[in-house]
Amino acid sequence: MGAYCLLRMRSSLSEQRTGAGGEALMGFAMALMAVPAAALTPPAALWWAYIAVFGVAAAYEVLRARRSAHHLHHMVGALAMVYMSLAMASPGASGGGHHGSAGVPLLTGTLLVYYAAYVLRSGLRLMPTATAGAPLPSPAPVTITVTGWGDRTELAMACRLSMGIAMFAMLLTM
Repeated sequence: MGAYCLLRMRSSLSEQRTGAGGEALMGFAMALMAVPAAALTPPAALWWAYIAVFGVAAAYEVLRARRSAHHLHHMVGALAMVYMSLAMASPGASGGGHHGSAGVPLLTGTLLVYYAAYVLRSGLRLMPTATAGAPLPSPAPVTITVTGWGDRTELAMACRLSMGIAMFAMLLTM
């Protein structure tokens, strides 16, 4: 996910570049956070670094939220990462602060509902739609447009969907 988001940062389309850096950061951080404690037990300082990085990212997204609602989603994601990192950095967290730690049930539940709704909405947006009773369009001349991998909007939407699913799964472990 993170690597594809880095590709999107090089896109010629501004709507693809907007937010791609934050999504790349989120994708790589989620991948590292999801590694089981049996495979890798990160040092406690890593969780504090996550808290700092995603705290700054959340503040940045607050400033950008005036431009689009998608930045509000980035802010929620960054704050959710701060929340999960705080729970993992807490002394009572199992596995040296890696998964199995308990957060605040109401906050965890609220984030789970948010991400469930986000995943369902994103999944529905990826589904093709058909208009009932509409006549079939007449065949148009075929034109081939070559686009780069960073310009594929359906891939960006699928990437966001998979990150939403991953965030939901990580919150389930809280």
